[in-house]
Amino acid sequence: PACDGLRLQRTGIMASRTIESRNSRMITMLVNPLMSCSARLPVYVLLTGAFFPQTAGTVMLILYASGILLAVLMARLFKRFLFNDEDIPFVMELPPYRMPTGKSIMIHSGKAKQYLHKMGGIILVASIIIWFLGYFPRHSENGDVFDKQIAEVEQSAITPEEKAETIAELERLKSMDHQQESYIGRIGQTIQPILHPLGFDWKMSVSLLTGMAAKEVVVSTLSVLYTGESDDSQVLTERLKQDKNAKGEPVFTPLIALSFMLFVLIYFPCIATISAIVHESGSWKWGIFVIIYTCVLAWIVSCVVYQTGHFFMNLFN
Repeated sequence: PACDGLRLQRTGIMASRTIESRNSRMITMLVNPLMSCSARLPVYVLLTGAFFPQTAGTVMLILYASGILLAVLMARLFKRFLFNDEDIPFVMELPPYRMPTGKSIMIHSGKAKQYLHKMGGIILVASIIIWFLGYFPRHSENGDVFDKQIAEVEQSAITPEEKAETIAELERLKSMDHQQESYIGRIGQTIQPILHPLGFDWKMSVSLLTGMAAKEVVVSTLSVLYTGESDDSQVLTERLKQDKNAKGEPVFTPLIALSFMLFVLIYFPCIATISAIVHESGSWKWGIFVIIYTCVLAWIVSCVVYQTGHFFMNLFN
């Protein structure tokens, strides 16, 4: 599903070439990343299920509607300040719709090879960079301590069942510690003060960094940081609700979860989307512009939501 969302969003940008007006075409490409794709859906499902179990559908509807409203708002701003020259009106004749034939499906599905050829390189490079930052350095002081404890457990005289359970727990803690001490973990802790006004801790910051390559990676990163397992989503929902900071306050609350989902909705489009914008606009400056404006917009929206909600919660408490 995430690949479908990535492909459809990029396809939407490529389809904008049918718009004769260059101004309208540019505006369409710039607001396209605000549309919620299926790559973001795992994040929505995880957090709405954990913190809004009774109103999950309503919250997801709000998220999708927020993307549409922001796209309309930003389109008007771009039209007013960036593309305010008079342009030809947009009129497009819609072709007659027919049921696809097997022959046409085979012909057009072959374009998937073209997509992989163009997008595979940049996605691969971005994935390798994020993997490197999350995988190294391999050794740390805490990691050596965990290895020593695991060796001691293996030599102990406890029952095999207790030994396996203890080792599994130590391996989980070692994996969590490795993520914290990795290069990307250190970067996340460095930028955490910037995201603190949004209610995010360093773990959320790390997941947002890895999510720059693909939004579904946000969930697997959170799972590793909170549970030590990349696919343990059942336990993850409980750990998200139980985790507390140094002050004993919950790290994740419904308000923070909403702020986090809005940030994921708006910030940094996937690498393939940026590449498509650069390709269709003919300039890297528009790809960089999209990266900057979506991140700034995400920060502003999430900050307003979190700080406003936090204000009223303190007011009524």
